[in-house]
Amino acid sequence: MTTITGKDSTVRYSELPSMLVSAANGVDYAYRDAGPGDGVPLVLLQHFRGNLDNWDPALIDALAADRRAVTFDYPGVGGSTGETAHTVERMAHESIAFIEALNLGQVDLLGFSIGSFVAQQIALTRPAIVRRVVLASAAPQGAAGMHGWAAAVIGAIGKPQTSPEQYLDVFFARSPASREAGQQALQRMYARTEDRDAETTWATRQAQYDAVCTWGIPDHALLQRLSCLQMPVFVANGDSDPMILPNYSYLLAGLIPQAQLKIYPDSAHGFLFQHHAEFAADVCAFLADAGQPDRNAA
Repeated sequence: MTTITGKDSTVRYSELPSMLVSAANGVDYAYRDAGPGDGVPLVLLQHFRGNLDNWDPALIDALAADRRAVTFDYPGVGGSTGETAHTVERMAHESIAFIEALNLGQVDLLGFSIGSFVAQQIALTRPAIVRRVVLASAAPQGAAGMHGWAAAVIGAIGKPQTSPEQYLDVFFARSPASREAGQQALQRMYARTEDRDAETTWATRQAQYDAVCTWGIPDHALLQRLSCLQMPVFVANGDSDPMILPNYSYLLAGLIPQAQLKIYPDSAHGFLFQHHAEFAADVCAFLADAGQPDRNAA
């Protein structure tokens, strides 16, 4: 782990060094910095129990082909110091602290799973720093049916020790094509053999599941919060996601004034890894359409 901030935009994600930056909240954040330095950075917010190495390198490389893409560990996760937050609201404030520590200014956000909850909260809490948002496998706060995940899902990915087969059961569909794509994604994720990120702990699992359950307490009034989002938002999911059902994507798209929606076929929670080339192209087109940073940016 190094504290330098320089980077080589030609290096693939699987070969990037893990770096540290100290934030005003006292946390040293582990992160990786990909792509050229020009333009508005894309900050990626990771899924439940995920660390830097749980991103598919093929997806990050495609996203970073012509833009800066930054992945990081939440406090208490992987190589970051501190304790893992028990609420999405705190995770959002901690993510803002990371953005400020790198002096990123206005950013685009890509939140995946619990990261999509965090992205929504950042956009609501600090809208001036957010230009555009991508919500992958997402649900709004207070939606009915989101108070914890189905027993089969949390049994597969919420145990102290999980297996590749259980990961595939949640992140990929049952078809041979989807399972093969899942196997390939796992091979890409584990191709890195040096400077791998630290595994997430049981304390992180407990804290993040607390955050998921609190976010999912049914409260119809909370759905109205999203109507105040003025930036464009791209909502995406797989058509067979057992963890965050696709109907929540339709709900989100209906609640956010400037939302676009796409459901990817024959895929589940990890649709963005299975369809990494198509999803990256869609995200890049969505972000490129944004033009220059918003004039109301801080």
